[in-house]
Parts: sequence; C-alpha cells; structure tokens
Amino acid sequence: MITIFTDGAARGNPGPGGWGAIILNDDKVKEFGGAKDNTTNNRMELMAVISALESVKNEVEITIYTDSAYVVSGITRWVIGWKKNKWETSKKEDVLNKDLWEKLIFATEHKIIDWKLIKGHSGTPANERCDVIATGFADKNPPVLYNGSLERYGINLGKISKKEINKTKKSKTKAYSYVSMVNDIIKVHKTWEECKTRVHGVSSALYKKSTSPADEEEIIRQFTA
Repeated sequence: MITIFTDGAARGNPGPGGWGAIILNDDKVKEFGGAKDNTTNNRMELMAVISALESVKNEVEITIYTDSAYVVSGITRWVIGWKKNKWETSKKEDVLNKDLWEKLIFATEHKIIDWKLIKGHSGTPANERCDVIATGFADKNPPVLYNGSLERYGINLGKISKKEINKTKKSKTKAYSYVSMVNDIIKVHKTWEECKTRVHGVSSALYKKSTSPADEEEIIRQFTA
C-alpha cells in the first residue's frame, strides 16, 4: 500500500509555479518537487500527482491525498466525458490542460487508486509540507528534499502515522469487485487478476475497485455518464 500527498502553487496564476509531493511506501518516505516559470496553480496540482505516480510501479494500490478538487473531480469523473467528446467540454470548448490530463490518465493506468480530497491549509502536516515544497520551488528557493526512513522523517504525517499504517494494512477494505470498461463495454470482475487480464496493455481502458454493491453501481454510473 502506497500513500501519496501532493500540492501545487503558482505566484500570480499564471506566474512562477512549483509542485511538491510526498510518497510513503512501507517504512520509506521520499519527497519530490519541481518548478515551472510561467504556469497556473491547476497545472502545478496536476504535475504533482503525475510526477508522483510516474515514480510508482504498476499493479499496486495507492491512496492519494490532495487539496485540489479540480484534480479529484477531473480524474474520477470529468475525463470520462472529455475523452468521449474528443476533449471538448459540454459548452463545446477545448478542455484546459489537455496535455497534462492525458499524462495523468497514462500515469494512472494499471494502478488501483483511492483519491482523497482534503482541505488545504487546515493543519494536515503532510499537506502543509507539500505546500512548503511547492511554494519554495515557485519562489526559486527550494527546500532540501527528504529521502529516507519513516522513523527519521521530521514531519508528523498526522492521521497516517506508522502505527496506523500498519493497522490499515491489516484491516484494508476488501474488494467487492473490480469494474472495467474497454471500448465502451463494461464488465464486472470478482478478482483483480481477471480485471488486469482484460485491461492490461489497453491504453483507453478504465477500471476501478468497488467495496460494496452500491459502490459498484456508482462506478458503473460514472463510467457510463
């Protein structure tokens, strides 16, 4: 189980920007960050998630915490319609940041991701740290990025302490089913292996784990929206 925190920032919006991410994998923590001279906050939010996911191997379960409703709503709902409509909005306008949305779609392939929207600047230590990284890069004064053990990490990860991470591993929500859509045809699978066999190597495939009958129905609704 991998946990990721991300954040993005832009001075002027558009203006100098930066992004920050923290990846927690077992007992290891790694920080990432980057900058762009002329960009927007939304692009930096997207870059943070893309860069983090690109560093994670496939076929793993990931929880991503971000304070960007734009990112969460976009990747879980809007992109389905955008792709069907050839990257036009309901108002027949070009989708903004199409290049990054396509990169994010590619980065999520063959990964099972649970997207968590959190409130920004509300005292969540890992989110605050990502903000420090992002704004530091935006201001051309990036902080030293950490790469090491969770034990020696100087940032309190709040609700996902080491003790709770281990507890989560033991009591991880069991999958009820896996839903996939390939070439607009939806199928429900009882195991991840069945789902993986169907979507592996299909760039346009969509798939998601459900945790209950109601969740399964909601995923199917999202895929067909």
